[in-house]
Parts: sequence; structure tokens; C-alpha cells
Amino acid sequence: MDELVKLVAAKAGLPEAQARTAVTTVLDFLKQKLPAPLAGQVEAAVSGGAAANVAGNVLKGVSAAMDQMKTKKG
Repeated sequence: MDELVKLVAAKAGLPEAQARTAVTTVLDFLKQKLPAPLAGQVEAAVSGGAAANVAGNVLKGVSAAMDQMKTKKG
């Protein structure tokens, strides 16, 4: 998670403490809202220390899942 926090801090121009709060908040939200397999991937990516490398792939999956939910509702 530290790698992702540093990336967010650098990209958003935030102090690390604020970036950590933002990352934690987003990850908690995603884990609550995503289907279990995707939530598990998020958790594995963060706890495995490869968060920055895997985050893009996870977010693509999130985007696809959100698109599917919109299509079903609309």
C-alpha cells in the first residue's frame, strides 16, 4: 500500500498522511461495493506490495463492472 500512497501523494500533491487517508478510503469503498472476486484482487494487490502495478488492471475491472451495472439499470 505504501507504493500506492506515494504515487497518490506525488500525483495529487498531497502530504503522505492525507494520501494514505484517501487511498484507505477508496480501497475500503471498493472492497464494499465490488463483487467478491474483484474485492479480493484489490486486497491482494494492496497487501502484496504490488498495488501500483496491479491497480490499473483492477481499476479496468472496476470500470467494466460499473459499465455492466449501468447497462442493467438503464
